[in-house]
Amino acid sequence: MSESARLIAVGTHHKTGTVWMRRVFNIGSDMLEIPRIRVAGTRGEDQIPKTGRAVVVSWDSAFSDGLLDRDDLRGLHMIRDPRDVLISGMRYHQIAPEAGEKSLHVPRPDLSGKTYQQHLNELPTLHDKMLFEMENMHLRTLTQMTDWRYDRPNIREVKYETLMKDHDRTMFGDVLDFLGFAGAEKETMLQIYWDNSLFGGFKKKDDRPRRISLHIQSGEAAQWLSKLPRSVAEVYADRHGQALIDLGYETDFNWVARCPAEVDLTRAKA
Repeated sequence: MSESARLIAVGTHHKTGTVWMRRVFNIGSDMLEIPRIRVAGTRGEDQIPKTGRAVVVSWDSAFSDGLLDRDDLRGLHMIRDPRDVLISGMRYHQIAPEAGEKSLHVPRPDLSGKTYQQHLNELPTLHDKMLFEMENMHLRTLTQMTDWRYDRPNIREVKYETLMKDHDRTMFGDVLDFLGFAGAEKETMLQIYWDNSLFGGFKKKDDRPRRISLHIQSGEAAQWLSKLPRSVAEVYADRHGQALIDLGYETDFNWVARCPAEVDLTRAKA
């Protein structure tokens, strides 16, 4: 692996801290005048400059193997506990505006002509809403996370829950070192990281831009302990419990018993 990175790859998944990392690296690359290219598979790779540094982003981590295997690339890949992804996704998909989330607003023949959002909102119970989300939008994100290769030495693997504890910015500082940011550049990136974090500049809900408030209500880790009904947890464990183990969030299936027997719908949206 190269000692320094010319290309800096940043990958997340839906509802895994994407808004946070997108703001950090969008604002940071603009301030530091580093070109930024968004890719999807090989699409967009032709825009990567032949010389000089560049930040290459994919907010569903859809990088080609050829790009990630390059000797002059280092990257950051972030995941989140899938159970919290489910909760956050279900809440957001009920209120997400069409701008930026067009797929939620397209009439679908398999939903009797209703859009994803309309169908989700019309389901009668929290249990029904979570199961629908689980096997649709959530399954896409979960599959992306489980299909990812976690053995690349040039990619720093980070969990959302870890960074949410990073109040002194030490852990993200280590990531920036790995990606090749140093000196004044590193300090700039650390400040942007703090300014856009839920424990820093966005700690107060009133300080968050409207679009961020739509995406994020609490952003807390392990929300599933109070917001995932046991009836849903039992289904999740049966269908996707192994994924939690494979991703390092559980070692067995005993977590289901820690979920509440009942969850108030208003609290589930909080």
